Amino acid sequence: MARRVDIVPHTHWDREWYRPFQSFRMRLVDLLDGLLDRLDADPGYAHFMLDGQMAVVDDYLAVRPEEEERIRRLAGSGRLSLGPWYILMDEFLVSGETIVRDLEMGLDRAARFGGAMEVGYLPDMFGHIAQMPQLLAGFGFHEAVVWRGVPAAIDAPAFRWRAPDGTEVLAEYLADGYSNGAVLPGDAKELLARIADWAEAHEPRSGDPVLWMNGTDHLMPQPALGRLVAEADALSDAWDLRVTSLADHVAGRAAEVDASADGRAGLPAWTGEMRSGARTNVLMGVTSNRVDVRQRAARAERGLERVAEPLWALFAEADAWPRAFLDEAWGLVVRNAAHDSICACSVDPVVDAVLHRYDEAVDVAEGLTNRALRRIGAEAGGSGPVVVNPSARTRHGVVDLLVEGDAPEGTQVVEAVPGRRKVDDGSRANLGEVVGRVLDRDSSLTDVEVTDEGDAVTVVVRSGGTGAVDRSAVRAEVAAVMAAGAPGHVATVWRDGPPAHRVLARVSQEGFGWGRWHPSPLPVAPVTAEATDGGGAVLDDGLVHVEVDPSDGTWSIDGVAGFGRLVDGGDMGDTYNWCPPVDGDVLVDRPDAVRVEVLEAGPVRGRVRVATDWTWPLELVDDRRVGVPTVATTVTTTLELHAGEGLVRVETTIDNRSRDHRLRVHLPLPRRATTSEAGCAYATVTRGLEAEGGPTESPLPTYPARDHVTAGGLTVVVEGVAEYELVAVDEAAGGAGELALTLLRCTGLLSQGPMATRPVPAGPVVATPGAQMPGVTTVRYGLAVDAEDPRALADDLFSPLLVATPRGPHRRDGHTPLRLDGAEVAAVRRRGGSLEVRVWNPSDTETTVRVDRSGWLTDLRGRPLERLDGPLPLRPWGIATLALDA
Repeated sequence: MARRVDIVPHTHWDREWYRPFQSFRMRLVDLLDGLLDRLDADPGYAHFMLDGQMAVVDDYLAVRPEEEERIRRLAGSGRLSLGPWYILMDEFLVSGETIVRDLEMGLDRAARFGGAMEVGYLPDMFGHIAQMPQLLAGFGFHEAVVWRGVPAAIDAPAFRWRAPDGTEVLAEYLADGYSNGAVLPGDAKELLARIADWAEAHEPRSGDPVLWMNGTDHLMPQPALGRLVAEADALSDAWDLRVTSLADHVAGRAAEVDASADGRAGLPAWTGEMRSGARTNVLMGVTSNRVDVRQRAARAERGLERVAEPLWALFAEADAWPRAFLDEAWGLVVRNAAHDSICACSVDPVVDAVLHRYDEAVDVAEGLTNRALRRIGAEAGGSGPVVVNPSARTRHGVVDLLVEGDAPEGTQVVEAVPGRRKVDDGSRANLGEVVGRVLDRDSSLTDVEVTDEGDAVTVVVRSGGTGAVDRSAVRAEVAAVMAAGAPGHVATVWRDGPPAHRVLARVSQEGFGWGRWHPSPLPVAPVTAEATDGGGAVLDDGLVHVEVDPSDGTWSIDGVAGFGRLVDGGDMGDTYNWCPPVDGDVLVDRPDAVRVEVLEAGPVRGRVRVATDWTWPLELVDDRRVGVPTVATTVTTTLELHAGEGLVRVETTIDNRSRDHRLRVHLPLPRRATTSEAGCAYATVTRGLEAEGGPTESPLPTYPARDHVTAGGLTVVVEGVAEYELVAVDEAAGGAGELALTLLRCTGLLSQGPMATRPVPAGPVVATPGAQMPGVTTVRYGLAVDAEDPRALADDLFSPLLVATPRGPHRRDGHTPLRLDGAEVAAVRRRGGSLEVRVWNPSDTETTVRVDRSGWLTDLRGRPLERLDGPLPLRPWGIATLALDA
């Protein structure tokens, strides 16, 4: 019987990479202009796959809107495969919710063209997260197609890929990537010979049928494909060639496997994440190459997922849901999820664009958050700050409050605030807008005084008098002042009131609720911070004890010494991979000078600043770090304790003047460890001390941690994603003694040529001076010993409790619109008339989710599965989406 060859014509389209987006889009327009004509003219060119991402379609239609109907017709007839993703993202460097929104956006967009290719196409991701099978199944997908990261243990064309909860998909393994059939020869006999040679070289992974991917990065379609395949098929009895779709190929594979004697049980299986470099590189250095991109991504994702969406879903009317703003923000975040974008393995103009998109998404999230807080302030009314908790769990934390009069008992004064203070400013030209903002956000005003001083306008607002201010009269007076002088004159709004204080207070607030703050004695042990003889300092909150060593700037936690040891080494690699310099490295791990200063002594917050001066090599010379010029550098670290928290908050600021280097902070483990447990999308993954490498990449055991990593009793919470490695390994003594956290990795090339850790290039050799990370960078992280809930600590550090200012008359003192426990909450939003809540079980034991509303259990597309009218059992590592009654 002839062996079948399924030929799938496609292109792999990086929207931005070694050229900016607009440059690549011009080539995309050329490709699709020719492809659409070819599909219409040549029935033998049976099919084409547009890389599994709808962004390609939108990018084209933005400049060729007249082609929308033709694309819809070709997709509807099966000639063109669209989606399912909106963008082909990196799986490790974006949040789980970003992955869900990506696929959701892609499916929604593809539906307007007749539907998506329902295959989990994952062709070029730099490894695969553990929960991807469960996510795909949640959208109704049963097959995946993967390449990078597949371990050596998988030696077949298809395997069962299992998520931690037990969900399986059938995974097609692209044994030689997505380009094994690219640039076909023009002769039919040569084509048959090439297929035969490839199939033999890749046995047993080549399979029957053979999957022949006719395309690669930015490659134009081959116009003679239909004729060439027909000629080759007619010449051979050994091979049965056909042009087909990827969906048809994987469906055929699944049918054949299911019809075999052993069925799927006869296939190899793999459970969890895939980060092996056994057959191709996974380019693990992208985790650490541009810390600024990782930080902006974290702030955008957290701002939307953990704050803006829950506030609007829970504390505003359903019809007030700001869908347009959120769609805009999520569109920016999802576009940035493209692997060459979020991984920052791109030229500097591309990274600049990525940062700008994240900044815009953060602006939307913060703007929506502030508007939601104003709504809560109006709902509360009266006087006294209101504490808001956008998380499901009850939270205890420190907040910054403005209180009138003397500082209350149990608080810590940050600053005294005078009775007259500036609240807004602008110019005469926009005075109406400035005053309007003040009028809108403060319904308690009783007097507004406008003074035109010729070259300046002063507005003073007051509360506490009798009667309400006549807002119409104020607006009329402001309009007259605006017309009376030059538009550029300065305008300042001041508020008159009693003297006040900014204070720190420890508060508690029920999950998904808000409540009015009332002064009370500090309910936990106070924080103390004091200088010690010899120039050091001590911090203590009754739960954790920190001592700073003035000789080297390190510190101890509960008697374990050596935290915060900075180690600077060379890097002759690129944005994809770290590589040590030629002839070994020169490590710098001891500062030239140390200065320790107590900034705050408690009782609610204590802070100590440790400034260290260093002499680092300026750069590599001929890929060496020996005998090169040096540069003076200052690194400043602030240690902070909050009353009752038990978390050592660390903020390190580096004034980087060096190039070609990697800076890591070494953190001693209370107990030696052979494994680490790191946060990932909807999971915690366990990793050993070694990685699996191969001929194209060294097995470096540097890994990404999302939100947290724990080893040997030490938990490190990080902002978004950070790179870590277990080091100081002594097998005889029981494993690793330290965890190294990468703070900066600085390199000047998108891709290097052959180097020790990766003998083949990963992209073009292009300069990326921005990836040297010049200037000031600040990194925040937290440390805790034997922590019970690392994700709660991450919330405390990076999503603190919020404060709303009451407006108008007193209405209520608190509100908790939703109570939910038993699982982690990943998302709370309005969708399809329901309150949608996504939860997941962060443990290997079954849990019970309790929620105080009824509704439906749905899949990830929002399709109902079963009615929910009581507690929900949730399997270990299970993900569930609830559509709750509004």
